Amino acid sequence: MNRNYNHGDIMANDDDVILLSEITRYLEMQHNYNAAIKEVRTKLEILSDEFAAKHDHNPIHNIESRLKSPHSIVKKLRKRSLNVSVPSARENLHDIAGVRVICCYIDDIYTIANLLTSQNDITLIQIKDYIKDPKPNGYRSLHLVLSIPIFLSEGPVDIPVEIQIRTVAMDVWASLEHELRYKTKNSIPDTANDELCACASMLSDLDLRMQNLFRQAIGKPEND
Repeated sequence: MNRNYNHGDIMANDDDVILLSEITRYLEMQHNYNAAIKEVRTKLEILSDEFAAKHDHNPIHNIESRLKSPHSIVKKLRKRSLNVSVPSARENLHDIAGVRVICCYIDDIYTIANLLTSQNDITLIQIKDYIKDPKPNGYRSLHLVLSIPIFLSEGPVDIPVEIQIRTVAMDVWASLEHELRYKTKNSIPDTANDELCACASMLSDLDLRMQNLFRQAIGKPEND
């Protein structure tokens, strides 16, 4: 039997209290992951400012970020047959907080990755190199999962953040592929998958050619 709790003119039963508790826990988690995104963005912006001041070339073209929505969190937990709860999300999902770094050249991707992972308050949890080993659909990007401390009133808390680092060309392909696959009403035909892979290959060739042109411009050997 559910007990009732009288808060002024509002009556709440046990289920309401449980729901409110879960909402509170989610809001706390949301705050922590938002704080982690801010920490990563700050680190990247400092690096970008330093390159702008000291070098002719800035490897960071653009920075984007997002916090996974409650709907997406629930959907991913259910897809993996995991318990749907805030503790389960914290324990099992590493991409609740996401930051995307858009670079001009492939070399820049690895420069940014090395600079981030070499900072002594960052711990590398996972790395997936879809540039050297693209996904079957042609997707290319470097994915890092980093643990970064945020400093709360009760002390530091380590929060995972997924960092996707890709070139402008890779980002254009990924954005259009997502639009075709998930935003259109009808499923794309099998022949379109082959065409998407072909487009990804062409853009990869473009990335390599543009990178070689840049290396020539700065006097760096192409195979260095």
